[in-house]
Amino acid sequence: MEVSHWFNFAALFFFFVLASKLIIYKLRNPKNLPPSPPSRPIIGHLHLLKQPIHRTLCELSKKYGDILFLRFGTRKVLVISSPSAVEECFTRKDVIFANRPRTLAGKHLNYNSTTMGFSSYGEHWRNLRRLTTIELFSASRVASFSDIRKEEVQLLLKQLFRDSSKQQAKAGLTASFMELTFNVMMRMIAGKRYYGKEVVDEEARQFHNIIKEMEALRGSSNMNDFFPVLQWIDFQGLEKRMMGLKKKMDKFLQELIEEHQKVRSQSSQSTKITGLGNQKRNMTLIDVMLSLKETEPEFYTDQTIKGVIMSTLTAGSQTSAATLEWAMSLLLNNPETMQKASEEIDAIVGTEHILDEVDVTKLSYLQNIINETFRLCPPAPLLLPHESSEDCTISGFHVPRGTMLLVNTWSIHRDTKLWVEPTKFMPERFEGGESEGYKLLPFGAGRRACPGAGLAKRIIGLTLGVLIQCFEWDRVSKEEINLTEGTGLTIPKAEPLEALCRPRQSMGTGLTMPKAEPLEALCRPRQSMVNLLSSMRSCPLAGLANRVVGLALASLIQCLEWERIREEEVGMSEGSGITMFKAKPLKAMFEARMSMIDVLA
Repeated sequence: MEVSHWFNFAALFFFFVLASKLIIYKLRNPKNLPPSPPSRPIIGHLHLLKQPIHRTLCELSKKYGDILFLRFGTRKVLVISSPSAVEECFTRKDVIFANRPRTLAGKHLNYNSTTMGFSSYGEHWRNLRRLTTIELFSASRVASFSDIRKEEVQLLLKQLFRDSSKQQAKAGLTASFMELTFNVMMRMIAGKRYYGKEVVDEEARQFHNIIKEMEALRGSSNMNDFFPVLQWIDFQGLEKRMMGLKKKMDKFLQELIEEHQKVRSQSSQSTKITGLGNQKRNMTLIDVMLSLKETEPEFYTDQTIKGVIMSTLTAGSQTSAATLEWAMSLLLNNPETMQKASEEIDAIVGTEHILDEVDVTKLSYLQNIINETFRLCPPAPLLLPHESSEDCTISGFHVPRGTMLLVNTWSIHRDTKLWVEPTKFMPERFEGGESEGYKLLPFGAGRRACPGAGLAKRIIGLTLGVLIQCFEWDRVSKEEINLTEGTGLTIPKAEPLEALCRPRQSMGTGLTMPKAEPLEALCRPRQSMVNLLSSMRSCPLAGLANRVVGLALASLIQCLEWERIREEEVGMSEGSGITMFKAKPLKAMFEARMSMIDVLA
């Protein structure tokens, strides 16, 4: 009897433990989780992932549904490929999914996940959002840097024209687009150019090395993010590399800030002495943040400013460069589309001047080409991951707290239920408002959408429009451009893009002298005269006089051919007075230079 009693007790205890575990499992793993493919112990679904990941996830979604639940090691992952689910996540559940998952890259390369892209939702992120949307990337601020974008595009034109003016030449567009976008962003951020044949200093070399290392690390798969226990081992060696890069990057950015602080301090001292200060120097984004630091020092710390610089530089440069590379690749494979865009530019802008950003807004077909490029080759095929801050439901499915959300924009952009012939490059599809709703998501949606979308569109539109307007393009060989994708957060082409170009005959005159810098930049005081000009009682309007004289003289020489009225030399007798005029008023013969007639007209 006693043995039977203990047996019954043991059986009852075993049943109780089993039932408890089953209840806990059911509570933690409700039946209404989204569909999921079979997983493996410990690794979950990591064995299913193959490069490129967005294509693999697209195939899984086709098999299991637009809302997919996966496990990457210890991480719960929700993959959505449906506009309706995207809308629910980024409208009604926007606050719940406003967090970012913690990653090793966020820790070491994004100042402990305090940058705009990696910061968790909260007061710090709201301050960053206010800074970027109101101060750094507002319409007025972006417009104030239009000359920088124009000058960098004209420098690219000048280089292409120099290489191809005598015969059709091969252009390495991948490198050119990266240099263009990095120069635009760095001039906006710090007033510096780090790329170009004339840029050879040590500071530029350091910057190049940092960017190369960052690109290599951004494209690496980091298993530590899915198995936290591996962080103690660092078997891939990624954390050590990230820490080394962080040290170099932080030193570089800190020196930029200190350089700006020094210039601002000198300008302030000059203002106290002369009342003028450094009026010639344009305000950079670092200047904007240092000005804000004076009123809110507790938020605008050096670390915050460095984080904004780093995230703005990398996100703004790489997405624009990659989109330009894909756009030109698609156009080279579809020459009839490029011809149609060229005809639109000729009809609306003409050939008398190189188009500018105002012209781009009038070019609807060019805008359609850009949207179609965004659709087929989105800057981020998987939007930056979000994370749920609490349990919720999406399309009726339960989503646990702490689930990482991946939005597969690449899959949405190629969904046969949403697009007619989705794999075909067809800009005409956007003539009927195809981008409405959540079908096209190149820059995300909701409160964590990319704040620099407007700037990126300006860079892409101006560059692409000018290249189509000024040159005739052709593939290097008869074969179509290889559209195989590379790896990384953005999807560059696997093979760098090269193309043949030659100036269009109708634009020959306009291309002879693209103005890479304002004419006033041609007139600078000789170094030997700086001390004399800057003495305490020197003329405070010397800078203004130099600008007026330099601009007027350079313009007259550039645009007109001059000659004396008579064969005799012009008289150089001096008049009288405090200023020294000529004794006789100056008269001369002139006519417009042939190369400038179209511009002057």
